[in-house]
Amino acid sequence: MPPDATLAPLDPDHQVAYLDGGDPDGVPVLGLHGTPGCRYSRWPDDAVYAAAGVRYVTLDRAGYGWSTRRRGRSVATEALSVLAVADHLGLESFAIVGEGAGGPHALACAALLSDRVTRVACRSSPAPVGTGGMQRRDWAAGRPGGDAELRWVAEGEVRVVRELQQQQELTSAALTADPERVRGETVTDEDRDFLRRPEVAERLRLIVREQGLQGVAGAVDDTLALARPWGFPLTAVAAPVLLTHHPADAAPVTHTRWLAARLRGAETSYDGGVDTEAEIAATMRWLAHG
Repeated sequence: MPPDATLAPLDPDHQVAYLDGGDPDGVPVLGLHGTPGCRYSRWPDDAVYAAAGVRYVTLDRAGYGWSTRRRGRSVATEALSVLAVADHLGLESFAIVGEGAGGPHALACAALLSDRVTRVACRSSPAPVGTGGMQRRDWAAGRPGGDAELRWVAEGEVRVVRELQQQQELTSAALTADPERVRGETVTDEDRDFLRRPEVAERLRLIVREQGLQGVAGAVDDTLALARPWGFPLTAVAAPVLLTHHPADAAPVTHTRWLAARLRGAETSYDGGVDTEAEIAATMRWLAHG
């Protein structure tokens, strides 16, 4: 296990790996990655977090990196992992941020750990689908592969595993040949400039290696969990919420708007593009200081 990863015990059979960085005396913010991803899904230079006055802790979700898989988990299950890390670090309260598929998991923590979570931010988070969520047709519209993803889930885990293994192989090949191809057909000129940066390409290789230590287990469980009931009502989210969506993101803006209409008093931002240090710092300052 890499020396910068720390394990927090969840129960006798499960552990959660995390990476602790930023300002050790700063406001604690826990970061939840997208699908796929890992604890390295963060800006390569930790100074951006330290300058914002944030102690930034990122987790390997169950089935990714060094965190034990929890087959059959729901979105709500992430709250147990986050609580284990917070207790391991002695954090009485903390803010939380989720990107992409990390968004629903961050909202789960805000709903189920309301006495500990102070603020929550989600970037381009998917909305729930089906009962209590978006209609299937609306959920899939504008979401690359959205219809196919729901079909895989309907057919079962074996189909999801097969499809995601193919995607993983394509991503690894693209990253080896040319990092600019990682985003496939959704790549923009802004993406290309971002992906050409040596530190970004190096971090992407590290992320792909770590997120795949257990094959596609984490991505499979995420895909299944996001297409099923999340395990908590959005009305239980009482902490202040910041929802952001960027035109460069593959996720459709309709999901962010759907969530904004159902989360009380949520602040929204639909500007920007690929993550920059300034955008990350602004979100971190909001999480830490409002």
